[in-house]
Amino acid sequence: MDKVFIKELCIETVIGVYDWERKIKQAVCIDLELGTQISAASDSDNIEDAVDYKEVAKTVKSFIQKSEFLLIEALAEQTIKLIFAKFNVTHVKGRFSKPGAVTGSKEVGVIIERTKDEA
Repeated sequence: MDKVFIKELCIETVIGVYDWERKIKQAVCIDLELGTQISAASDSDNIEDAVDYKEVAKTVKSFIQKSEFLLIEALAEQTIKLIFAKFNVTHVKGRFSKPGAVTGSKEVGVIIERTKDEA
């Protein structure tokens, strides 16, 4: 399986369970690997035959900016469901993190993988 990837897409959103977190925006950073076949795009050299990573990034960014999830787990799952609904991919691996959320750590978060059958 071929993969298209987006690395370190950081988005400001309301996320968290504490009262103070509900009043501010925090960064959520995402790495995505999208399973697809690139042969049609590589043969045609046409964006119409590719998974357009710019459109994926714009879609994900818009969704997350408007969201107000309590948990990063819920944000991750719903983001991946959105990707499957809008783009022709068969597999998604996502790494979703909150930089600086835990004192002494660079970032915390979740890594999830789903196939289209599981979405």
